[in-house]
Amino acid sequence: MATVTELHNSGFFQPIIDKCEGCERIVEINNSKYCQSYAIPEAKWKLGICNFATHVKPEISTNQVKINPLKASKRAAAGKK
Repeated sequence: MATVTELHNSGFFQPIIDKCEGCERIVEINNSKYCQSYAIPEAKWKLGICNFATHVKPEISTNQVKINPLKASKRAAAGKK
């Protein structure tokens, strides 16, 4: 079985890109930084946030729904019957 250093020196793994900076999965071998989890880091960022990234949190947006107070009171009254 090949060691991590041998795999990264083989050319199979590509160096990280600037979006990867700050991730906990980065290893430095021979003054180059590589991702431990994925061989081609640039490909993981093409469609958005890398799912292996430990330094980026996905944004979750919630939509506020306006409730008509008259309809809400009617629904509440109908539920009590």
